[in-house]
Amino acid sequence: MTNAPRAVLAANRAARLRDFAPLTALIVLIGVIAAFAPSFLSVSTMLLLGADTATLFIMATGLTWVILLGGIDLSVQSVASLASVVLAVAVSHVGGLAIPLAIAVGVVAGAISGFAQDRLRIPSFITTLAVGGIAAAAALVLSGTRSVPLPPQAAGAVGWITASTVGVSHVIPIALVILLGSLFAERRTVFGRWTFAVGAGEPAALVAGVPVGRVKVGALMISGALAATAGVVLAARLNSGSPTLANEFLLPAVAAVCVGGTALTGGVGGSLRTLIGALIVSVVRVGMTFVGVDVFAQQIVFGFVLVLAVAITIDRTKIPVVK
Repeated sequence: MTNAPRAVLAANRAARLRDFAPLTALIVLIGVIAAFAPSFLSVSTMLLLGADTATLFIMATGLTWVILLGGIDLSVQSVASLASVVLAVAVSHVGGLAIPLAIAVGVVAGAISGFAQDRLRIPSFITTLAVGGIAAAAALVLSGTRSVPLPPQAAGAVGWITASTVGVSHVIPIALVILLGSLFAERRTVFGRWTFAVGAGEPAALVAGVPVGRVKVGALMISGALAATAGVVLAARLNSGSPTLANEFLLPAVAAVCVGGTALTGGVGGSLRTLIGALIVSVVRVGMTFVGVDVFAQQIVFGFVLVLAVAITIDRTKIPVVK
């Protein structure tokens, strides 16, 4: 056997290992925690873990679409916080319409980021950072720099989000519906194929006639909409909106996408991998809570996890020079 076939076989084996590494890591983590705390595997704990993971997964799913393009959305936590404030302020005036109104705010934020990237040729890193700053400031102004509790009449409008059926919190099926919708879009729609094509190679996608600009705008609008949805769920669960409600979500959301196996260079990954990544992040958080790690110190661990995940998943053939 010549060296070339050996190299191809080795590359294929490495790719398969990368594909199964996140799921293997999740199983190992669950086994380790269960060994120290057998009650971790109880039905009630698993349902609680699922409910806690749902909000992170919703935000990370939107972020996945942008990262699949090789971009990034740094506005998601600010957009989620702004959506929670919009919900809390508007629900007493428009009732259940406050939910689509809050999500529409996220869509608009994503559209602004996409327009700036497509028309003004500004990198997504800068556009989403700027839009995130605008959203954070808007949340502060709208809320009067304080937490805004949901009024009593909000129970009928948003109470269904936090309700449970046969012990299963409704946020879990909400997250599953978003997962199924995202998977359908990835695998069965032209937009999904375009997204992977742009992420795999934007110049080739342009030559093939893919409307790259529209794809980027669409991905950022999806990210904004799902970030706002996460903000709505957070507000419903905590019974209030706040300009800082989702401030600790950006790093775990990026970590969930990358740990799941979606490469920051784009073209590889998807929502199902993000689900596994979000579960890994949640299990790691639970494990750190069991051993008494401070919630703010957990960000240190997520930082190391993110660096490791990027080092494993990144396609270095796309970035011969690292700046």
